[in-house]
Amino acid sequence: MNFKEQGFSEEIARLVTDYVEEIKELLSSDIWDNIFLNCTKNEVLVFWLLYRKNEVNMTEIADYIHVPLNTATGIIQRMEKNGLVLRTRSREDKRVVNIGFSDKGMTQFEALVSEIIYYVMKVVGTFTKEEMELFYRMMSKVIQVLRQEHKKDETPRKVRKIMIE
Repeated sequence: MNFKEQGFSEEIARLVTDYVEEIKELLSSDIWDNIFLNCTKNEVLVFWLLYRKNEVNMTEIADYIHVPLNTATGIIQRMEKNGLVLRTRSREDKRVVNIGFSDKGMTQFEALVSEIIYYVMKVVGTFTKEEMELFYRMMSKVIQVLRQEHKKDETPRKVRKIMIE
């Protein structure tokens, strides 16, 4: 569905497409790689979860990034292979494997946060107080709309029953 079918004027459609084209050029792969340090979205989310909780198990990771357990396992295997995380057995329950930062992973996470803060401060630093207040209100609306869309898309998970004889 195009902008016209959505009810937008040609002027708005042109402004949006011009904006996207300009942003695309400004976010070159060098800047993108610089900000996210060659991390995938899921790796960044795992970093964030580890930062918040220090140590988590595979089920917590899968739930947090909304992927099946086998997908989370693959992500952690890649991160472990790259020396970013460490797997350790739980002291309380040897069946449970906990995931935590390695020294290299913590260093990379700190660099990632530092890069994001750098670019956010560059942008936000150009805002006046009024623009900052407007930006905050606009971002709150964006979050509200995305939450509504997320709720619409949520479908309850089917529970699979296994008969045990």
